[in-house]
Amino acid sequence: MFKRILVANRGEIALRVIRACREMGIETVAVHSEADRDAPYLELADEAICVGPARAADSYLRIDRIISAAEIGNAQAIHPGYGFLSENAHFAEVCRSCDITFIGPTPEAMQRLGDKNSARALARAAGVPTVPGSDGLVTSEEDAVRIARSIGFPVLLKATAGGGGKGMRVAANDLALAGAWQQASAEAQAAFGNPGIYIERYIERPRHVEIQILGDQHGTIVHLWERDCSTQRRHQKLIEESPSPRLPEATRSAMCAAAVRLATVAGYHSAGTVEFIVDQQDNFYFIEDNARIHVEHPVSEMITAIDLVKSQIRDAAGEPLGLTQDDIRPRGHAIECRINAEDPAANFRPCPGRIDRIIAPGGFGVRFDSHATTGYVVPPNYDSLVGKLIVHQPTRREAIETMARALRELRIEGVRTTVPLHLDLLASAAFHEARIDTTFVERWLAGASS
Repeated sequence: MFKRILVANRGEIALRVIRACREMGIETVAVHSEADRDAPYLELADEAICVGPARAADSYLRIDRIISAAEIGNAQAIHPGYGFLSENAHFAEVCRSCDITFIGPTPEAMQRLGDKNSARALARAAGVPTVPGSDGLVTSEEDAVRIARSIGFPVLLKATAGGGGKGMRVAANDLALAGAWQQASAEAQAAFGNPGIYIERYIERPRHVEIQILGDQHGTIVHLWERDCSTQRRHQKLIEESPSPRLPEATRSAMCAAAVRLATVAGYHSAGTVEFIVDQQDNFYFIEDNARIHVEHPVSEMITAIDLVKSQIRDAAGEPLGLTQDDIRPRGHAIECRINAEDPAANFRPCPGRIDRIIAPGGFGVRFDSHATTGYVVPPNYDSLVGKLIVHQPTRREAIETMARALRELRIEGVRTTVPLHLDLLASAAFHEARIDTTFVERWLAGASS
């Protein structure tokens, strides 16, 4: 087992990894930017090293500085968290060449699954359903029109290196497609340095369901069941839950099996998430794989009682998983709300600033993963996530009731947050009745403002 791990991230996920390491008797080195110099969680690490200015491109995304910090701090391994360098295969290769263990999948598996277009091809080879669309990247407007006509409008254009909704456009006809292709390609180039675009048939009002997978270096791959992430706005998730409501058991089982099959073909180990969309007839289609720990991993932890971060660390050290699929039985219902420093009443404008007071909720089945404390300043340089509120109860109804109570109990003063939005969503009849899909929030917001 490792004696010292460098945490190549910030915020709540950095704190999550530090805590797991402390419980395992592993020392930690925390990197930070100048903007995060006074972050309270740094005091829990055994060493903190500044890796550059506030801008992520000059600090958290600088591979040379992260590697130098690991060498200075005598770290044997690096945990990348999520975001930043977590799915950068080149970074994993550099770690390997520097004899530093990357806590995650191999660079080869990341390359197979990281590019959405190649991941789709791998899924098809593994017999995993994919949305009808282009066989590869679309290189011209003419090709885009030809392919769209063959699969039928409306179509969805997606960046092959994309994420978070960037490089995505919907087109309903030839004229709209020409402009959408140019916009998506330009946005993809600006956001990811890769203008590659592929086309899929647009599935209207789908559910977004993802499967948590976990594997070791000895050939074992298991799933930790599903999470429903349909309650989202502009492809940004707001509420996640497990099990997915109204998902037929046959669809659930087939989807979980497909995720394990894809991970096996890709030669995957460590934690990861295979994402699907489910149409209104309960057909499911693979859309992408996230080769890293996921933001909403606590949902899977709560229903399975498996610590995913510790499992990642043990896998990276070469230890066997010690679990079979039959050992993993879900229990109860878990819900997670992402609490962001944003103002929903002002088109979700980010609200950086000083938190004058924060009081975390508690009680049976309540968990609050947050790096923020009273006096903490939410910087304007990064994602506005303040924390994740997670509840676990025997039934979905009880989980909704506990979440509503915990949200009312949560006090974050000094900055505006998404807490009022979460309360309103949880109180809506559509959410209670599980009449949700990926467009539910936009429709609900439009109705609330009319």
